[in-house]
Amino acid sequence: MNELPTPTLPLCPDSLPRGSLHRPGLSNDLGSTAPAQSGVEVAWARHLDEVREAQRLRFEVFASEMGARLNTTLPGHDVDLFDEYCEHLLVRDAATRQVIGTYRVLTPAQARRVGGTYSDTEFDLTRLRSLRARMVELGRSCVHPDHRHGGVILALWGALADFMVRNQLDTMIGCASIPMLHNGVVSGDAAASIWHQVKQTHLAPINFHVLPRLPLPVDQLDGSLHIESPALIKGYLRLGARVLGAPAWDPDFNTADLPMLMRIADLPSRYRKHFLGM
Repeated sequence: MNELPTPTLPLCPDSLPRGSLHRPGLSNDLGSTAPAQSGVEVAWARHLDEVREAQRLRFEVFASEMGARLNTTLPGHDVDLFDEYCEHLLVRDAATRQVIGTYRVLTPAQARRVGGTYSDTEFDLTRLRSLRARMVELGRSCVHPDHRHGGVILALWGALADFMVRNQLDTMIGCASIPMLHNGVVSGDAAASIWHQVKQTHLAPINFHVLPRLPLPVDQLDGSLHIESPALIKGYLRLGARVLGAPAWDPDFNTADLPMLMRIADLPSRYRKHFLGM
């Protein structure tokens, strides 16, 4: 079993006691109530074979389910150049030990080593330069189709919040994807409509706006559809996230990507208490 390089920052514990991430009766705002015993365990990958488990789940979701064209070096796995610089967060089904959810996290030190973030490839992030010293990038978020309930997302977010606070990091960025396929038709109308909705209520201050390198032509699309944002975007917004500008088009994943920023200081009080005990 191959060891990964020593992480830049301390890792979370191997696992947390089952149920420790959830409290009875706390709505997760994703359509259900998180149970006291969630049946999931969360941990940071410590070996290459654990990272491979996350990459296989990502391939299943992004390529097999969503039809992404992945330029991968390992068949059946979603692998890119950022993976070896990232920390990989895993959620397992406690009964089967199967990885059912994952995030990857690129720390400021590792972003300097690799020369930037994945978001830098999609957006000009010049206006975020003052934040980079304490800014992490979240990416490749996915959950197995049989486990898409609020408990898995809360488990991921709880571990991420702990990681941020313990390592004195305060800002998270990432690209939140909107599928181009809507009602069986490949179109950017859904993404344009979601953009027009969120910019009215959740747009960041202008000094944090970023520019897409390959813009989705939102002004040429029908942005008047009454459509809900994907669950992950709605969750981010409820956690106090802000949208940093218009979406970019990712032709490989066939998605429109919204640049988003979330700061620990902006967490609503109920979530600060739930995730951080503050």
